[in-house]
Amino acid sequence: MRLSWEWLTPRRRPATARSVLAGEASAEAARKTSQAPEEALEAGATEVTPAGEPAEPEFPVAGDERAAAFFDLDNTVMQGASLFHFGRGLYKRKFFERRELTRFAWQQAYFRIAGTEDAGHIQDVRESALSIVKGHRVAELMSIGEEIYDEYLAGRIWSGTRALAQAHLDAGQRVWLVTAAPVETATIIARRLGLTGALGTVAESVGGVYTGRLVGEPLHGPAKAEAVRALAAAEELDLDRCAAYSDSHNDIPMLSLVGHPYAINPDTKLRKHAREHDWRLRDYRTGRKAVKIGIPAAAGVGALAGGTAAAVAIHRRRS
Repeated sequence: MRLSWEWLTPRRRPATARSVLAGEASAEAARKTSQAPEEALEAGATEVTPAGEPAEPEFPVAGDERAAAFFDLDNTVMQGASLFHFGRGLYKRKFFERRELTRFAWQQAYFRIAGTEDAGHIQDVRESALSIVKGHRVAELMSIGEEIYDEYLAGRIWSGTRALAQAHLDAGQRVWLVTAAPVETATIIARRLGLTGALGTVAESVGGVYTGRLVGEPLHGPAKAEAVRALAAAEELDLDRCAAYSDSHNDIPMLSLVGHPYAINPDTKLRKHAREHDWRLRDYRTGRKAVKIGIPAAAGVGALAGGTAAAVAIHRRRS
């Protein structure tokens, strides 16, 4: 096993029992909703890679059934935070009040300005999402999620990363999203992109209704690595022959599990780590600073301007 923890700072710790639980629950949910390899390939074939994008990376090896690819979602496969845009769609359908949308917007502003995630930010996002879906039926959210994908997410997919995923599908390999976003949201995105399935945060439901609690913890950091490890064991994959793709240093545990790690649109810490360890890098952004501070408009929320200005001021003071 190629996992190495030397990158951890003294304040960080390896996976906890809750991380393991979250990873195993996510792997189980992913296997239940995944497409067969031939179905994923057929669905993915409808996507067209724009001219000028890389056709495929130096590998994958065609026909290697024990190899697969794992892609982080936010800022790796799509620009920005998927959960924020999902929140926009729910606000449009009157699931919650304007002040809660403003909170989602602030969280997206932080994500964009900082260019990374931290435990406190993930906790805030988790609490917001759980309070919104509590009491709603899983089937209802899945149906709405399909509409939200078309409205807000489809146009935000990085075509370069999409081409990398398609290369794995063309080689007959399975491709999974791995994200802290809810597994239902991640599964919709994976299906619409023609991927095999998704590993995501599992919210508890009883009788098809959300309870407002999680199974374990958000699929973030070490929990992602645990999910990939559990899925690989269940699917009899050889992690040394697998690939993983992410933009964030928080995903170094997941990237370190596989034989072919890629840094995609990397943050500063991941870029440094990738160069030190001779990992492949891809960057599909243009005007990186504009990407960091740009905030997608949330219709009807005038408070965004003030919140964004405050966020920029905080960022500048910290710089």
